[in-house]
Amino acid sequence: MKIGIDVLGGDFAPEANLEGAVLAKQELGDRATIVLIGDQDGILDGLSALNVNASDFEIVHAPDVITMHDHPTRAIPQKPNSSISIGFDLLAKGEINAFASTGNTGAMLVGSMYKINTIPGVIRPCITSTLPCINGSEAILLDVGSNADCKPDVLYQFAVLGSLYAKHVQGKPNPSVALLSIGEEESKGNLLTQSVHKLLSDSNDELNFVGNVEGYDLFTGKADVIVCDGFTGNIVIKEAEGMYSLMKKRGIKDEFFDRFNYENYGGTPILGVKGNVIIGHGISNGIAVKNMILHSFEVASSGLTSKINLAFN
Repeated sequence: MKIGIDVLGGDFAPEANLEGAVLAKQELGDRATIVLIGDQDGILDGLSALNVNASDFEIVHAPDVITMHDHPTRAIPQKPNSSISIGFDLLAKGEINAFASTGNTGAMLVGSMYKINTIPGVIRPCITSTLPCINGSEAILLDVGSNADCKPDVLYQFAVLGSLYAKHVQGKPNPSVALLSIGEEESKGNLLTQSVHKLLSDSNDELNFVGNVEGYDLFTGKADVIVCDGFTGNIVIKEAEGMYSLMKKRGIKDEFFDRFNYENYGGTPILGVKGNVIIGHGISNGIAVKNMILHSFEVASSGLTSKINLAFN
């Protein structure tokens, strides 16, 4: 198996990405080859500074970088020699099994949809976020930013995508699915959530729908998969990150809240596209990049993309 990593993406590139790649290689050993995509001279210098043998990795030269300020739609065609563009080219050709980046999220979404394409039947791909729960489990929330405005059938598909992810990557045989709303009753919420509730309730045996959950249920383990539009989901995860940051600044240490540290999760896959694409946090350090690469390996090993394709076709 080959895992491609965008060495030039993120706020602390290339050092954090190279450090993370080295740490991930130590854990993966011969189970996977890590392909470093970026400026070759910079990669060689960075590996040398880490006292690592470059022959432990594959290196693909990509001299250009898509920055956080580049327009996502224009950046891919305008910068064909960028690390993100070349990473998607390698993934589309089957030369790598997964592609991970902490770079421009918009460019990663655009590249996913136009370079490797959406799985037929999927209306809109989405991204998830992991929610640590007080009972020791982990739930996933989707969408968390790629689709600010959604129609009922799109949210229904998010429930299917999230359920497949929970089943095949997290190993939950019959994951429970809930809809984020402002009340548990099916009549609560806006017109969108009321319509989605009806669709999910009529899902028969396809989904293990357990009803609505409210904001205070997010971290209780009440559901394995929680569905919402990307506008709501993005606010939720940034509020959670903000609370974790405030607790750190005030010197509050707690075993449960330590699980909110983004470093623990590294990255999240784009669900619904024809390849394994993992997006990491822009502020990722070496540990977070390591976990992003390990999660890429986990997603690719699970065969998640083929299982989603089978479910929708």
